[in-house]
Amino acid sequence: MSHPPIPPQTPFKGVPLLHQLPKLPDLEGTDPATSPQDAFRLAIAHPLSETLGVPLKDVFLGVAPGGRDSDFKVVLPRFRLPTKVDQLQEKAIAEFQPNEYVTKISKQGPALLYHVNINTLTALTLSTIQAMTYGDGAYVDEDGKKRPSYGSNASGQGKKVLVEFSSPNIAKPFHAGHLRSTIIGAFLANLYEANGWKVYRLNYLGDWGKQFGLLALGWRRFGDEEKLKTDAVKHLYDVYVQINRLAEDGEDGEKIHEEARMFFKGMEDGKKENLLEWEKFRNISIEQYAKTYDRLNVHFDEYTGESKVSKQNLEKNLAKLRESSFTTREANGALLVDLTPYKLEKALLERKDGTPLYLTRDIVEAQQRWDNYNGFDKMIYVIASQQDLHTAQFFKILELMNVPFAQKDDNRLLLINFGMVQGMSTRKGTAVFLDHILNETKEHMHDVMKKNEAKYAQLEDPEYTADVVGMTAVKIQDMAGKRINNYTFDWNRMFSFEGDTGPYLQYNHVRLCSMQRNNAQDGLVLPIEDLDVSTMHTERLDAKEAIEIVWLLASWPEVVKTASRDHQASTVVTYCFKLTHAISSAWEKLIVKGQDRDDALVRLWLFRCAKDVLGSALRLLTITPLERM
Repeated sequence: MSHPPIPPQTPFKGVPLLHQLPKLPDLEGTDPATSPQDAFRLAIAHPLSETLGVPLKDVFLGVAPGGRDSDFKVVLPRFRLPTKVDQLQEKAIAEFQPNEYVTKISKQGPALLYHVNINTLTALTLSTIQAMTYGDGAYVDEDGKKRPSYGSNASGQGKKVLVEFSSPNIAKPFHAGHLRSTIIGAFLANLYEANGWKVYRLNYLGDWGKQFGLLALGWRRFGDEEKLKTDAVKHLYDVYVQINRLAEDGEDGEKIHEEARMFFKGMEDGKKENLLEWEKFRNISIEQYAKTYDRLNVHFDEYTGESKVSKQNLEKNLAKLRESSFTTREANGALLVDLTPYKLEKALLERKDGTPLYLTRDIVEAQQRWDNYNGFDKMIYVIASQQDLHTAQFFKILELMNVPFAQKDDNRLLLINFGMVQGMSTRKGTAVFLDHILNETKEHMHDVMKKNEAKYAQLEDPEYTADVVGMTAVKIQDMAGKRINNYTFDWNRMFSFEGDTGPYLQYNHVRLCSMQRNNAQDGLVLPIEDLDVSTMHTERLDAKEAIEIVWLLASWPEVVKTASRDHQASTVVTYCFKLTHAISSAWEKLIVKGQDRDDALVRLWLFRCAKDVLGSALRLLTITPLERM
């Protein structure tokens, strides 16, 4: 299992250099000890807040990246002060005192421009990454091993979030829509952990209903134990398709449907024989799902599902809904809730025969989770955008029922929706099973890797490496764009080792690992666990290529915070590509091999920090960073 950055168990006080610099004020939501950019923004905001007479928090939020002309800028009209902007600028410039953080201030239009001490930025950033990867700021896991924590924060400490994602239907294809939900949900779970939340990952299976009656009848006619062992989900799907075809035919079809209803009624009534057969299908499907999730580097804390909705709780909630002022009975006996005043149409809660619907089960399941997990601060549903109306109705009904976690101002319930994958079929056919897609991806990457015989021979497990590269290709293609957008699954583009693709990111991580190995063979070893950072000549990292990498590394903690606000994996993917582009641009300029030892060591340190941060970013995206490929 590849782990994302996790905040250290005890608050990290920061590297020695930080405490040798001018003291910074405390401000809620900032942490200079773990985020170098916070330190510089506070160093700018503190004196300016006193000059302007504006609260520190407001000025801090106004300190933005400067672009080409400066490192940071503050646009003064945002504070809506009565004094003219040019007078404010003159006062700020007159009162400015350069220090180890900020060296220069100027004006441009309505903004103040700030230039930082690049050597302080470099030394503080690399030292912080070092300490939070190998030193006192690292996270120590249950086995006593250190794990990187740079980029993480404790903003969610003490808070609990439930994330429901993937949620396939048993006996139906695990298809592209489930892939999107799985990838996005796993990323969000990692993201909340990186922000200090306690995360519970839930897989709410479609594992109940009349379709299991059909499946049972189909199994008796077409089931094959050997095929079930080989590919359970596909075989159950084939059986389900075959019985449905029979059920479409005239009188025999009506008989099949009636037998299926009776089988499901037996399940509802607790008939042991029926439940044993259903449980067999459920368990063997989950077992195969788990293998697919393992390949995707995804895990769940609980496999729940429609079957776990308590019959007693269901009846209790239906009784309450029947008596509610916002529900009505149709002439045929069906129970409806009219949500048209909220522009959410009407929703069916109970059929005319008294059976509940999927929506009704969702309502009960949500309340069961509140009880089972002793409350929560947030519950996230990762669902395709086609279900937007259903989810909005679900949330609104919970609110109308006055359940404690669904009140409008609480914002405890959150829908994370996504667009569709288009054109996702295998190259060899039109199968929609995800395992087929993943197997073909692995096979293709394996063929590509074999072409470089020397590197291929160095791999301990070529099959595993090919699978990881394939998973990376699939995930990055999925997460590169805004999640709400549809995208077209492109085999040729996905496998490229050039441009903005998953294999390109892995290639850059592998190249950084290779640089470290090759220099170690030549005797240039960075004593990473016991590095005395005070001996590292960071002032020698003055080339623009080095400075660009340093700025990107310094911004990583803010990227994590931004992603936690916008819930977009593309925020992290874009960062990964910016970092790898900067690294690629630096290879020819920041040469390590054969250079003066002090120059070589500090450059090697920069590249090592870049590797560590790139690895953390990939792990946050649920991707295992490779060291060879």
